[in-house]
Amino acid sequence: MSRENVARWRLDRRVNLSVLLQLTVLASLTLGSWVNLQRQLSLLQHDVAALLQSQKEFQQKLEQLAERTLAGEYRLQALENGRNR
Repeated sequence: MSRENVARWRLDRRVNLSVLLQLTVLASLTLGSWVNLQRQLSLLQHDVAALLQSQKEFQQKLEQLAERTLAGEYRLQALENGRNR
């Protein structure tokens, strides 16, 4: 009977070691995935910030273009009014 207990204990120890190894691998994969996700979020944050800055610059250029267009229309209207007189 003691021989069966020894064999069973060795089997249990191997199973426990296998479970422990699997849990360790799972934990390391989870940690690696989390680190990778944090890196991807950091890159995404950088890209969004760059996109917002680009959008601001583009908006300023559009406003300048609208001002120039309006100024050109006023000049054209003034020239047309001067000719019509």
